[in-house]
Amino acid sequence: MYRERNYIKEVAFVFFCTGQLFAQTVNVGELSIAPNSQFSTVFDFDNKANGDVLNDGNLYVYANFKNDGLFTFTDSNSGKTFFIGNKPQVINGDAISGFQNIEFQNSSGTVPFQLTTTIEINKLAAFKTGIINGSNNIGKIVFNENATYSDASNLSFVDGRVEKKGTQKFEFPIGDDVYFRPSISDGNNSNNSYTTEYFFETIGNIHPYTSKEESITTIDEVEYWNLIQEQGTEKAVLSLTLDKNTTPIVFFQESNDTELAIVRWDVATSKWINEKGSTTDLLTGADYTKLVTTQVSGYGIFTIAIVKKENPEPPSDEITIYNAVSPNGDGKNDSFHIKGIDKFPDNKVEIYNRWGVKVYETLSYNESDNVFRGYSEGRDTIKKSDGLPDGTYFYIIEYNNNEKVVHKSGYLYLSKENE
Repeated sequence: MYRERNYIKEVAFVFFCTGQLFAQTVNVGELSIAPNSQFSTVFDFDNKANGDVLNDGNLYVYANFKNDGLFTFTDSNSGKTFFIGNKPQVINGDAISGFQNIEFQNSSGTVPFQLTTTIEINKLAAFKTGIINGSNNIGKIVFNENATYSDASNLSFVDGRVEKKGTQKFEFPIGDDVYFRPSISDGNNSNNSYTTEYFFETIGNIHPYTSKEESITTIDEVEYWNLIQEQGTEKAVLSLTLDKNTTPIVFFQESNDTELAIVRWDVATSKWINEKGSTTDLLTGADYTKLVTTQVSGYGIFTIAIVKKENPEPPSDEITIYNAVSPNGDGKNDSFHIKGIDKFPDNKVEIYNRWGVKVYETLSYNESDNVFRGYSEGRDTIKKSDGLPDGTYFYIIEYNNNEKVVHKSGYLYLSKENE
């Protein structure tokens, strides 16, 4: 939501104050904030329908913010809007507000921001202090293709809907109550757009937990995520987080016969279906503790469940997956080695980064030349010539063993250091 425009010499706006009970900063014309300059308002800011605000400098808003007109920026500058205060702030209006950069920092309470409109972020949103309440479908934050954020935690996140456009790696900064509970989801196409919201509450009165596939033994009945694909046709890789502050303790207990999975309410069959998944521990310092990842077959309501392990399992000697890859040329673990895959040429291997972006895909994977060596093969994602960064990746393997199609998924660890 940006445009090019020359800066005007005069600013047509009206500031008025009536007694000590009511004060506002009202814009009814054109207000341009030039680069390296700033504009502050300690009173409620109201951009009327005929108002036109172009912020390429620094705008400090210390009270409520309302936009019924045009609020935007140019594409060649880095305007930033600061929502700062020690009293609750309402962000509303009939028009979508476009921010290049934005910062939320309000110390008046746990949930000081009330978002009742849609705002768009083009570059960076900094969640410093204060939860943004946009729940009940009254507010929405949209991150455009190149937008990202920083600092989200239990102290500051979006309690409401967040939409992400494009392919850039992204972890949705969502939560509920006082808990930051992000999900990670994305496809590998720049036209994709997803909206996600987290709910720390039950949905069993609408989607009964007793209506489920046989493989599902226990469903997380106290929380769920709603994932909507706004644009695109590809199936996303979805990751859901587990947090001991919200997720029942039973989902952290290990068993030889069961495993964690993501389940989805399927509207067509009116029951919960097993989308499967692989579990990993999160990096130190995260507000959540585990992550379950899978490629979903549809969209809607998701949560975590305990499911029966597939039985019978394929013979253990069919294939052996070595999940350490160190492409440093020392002849050890230089590629993602799947021992025995040569016996099953009817196969497909996909690899995703932890943000759900597909970085590698091939058919007829083997043990010699058609292998993953730490370089991207994904469409519209990362340049093939660029080596992928060190880190944890998610793989999906499918192969036909002449009896059935076997599905394998899990994590591999990429490091260029000598093993």
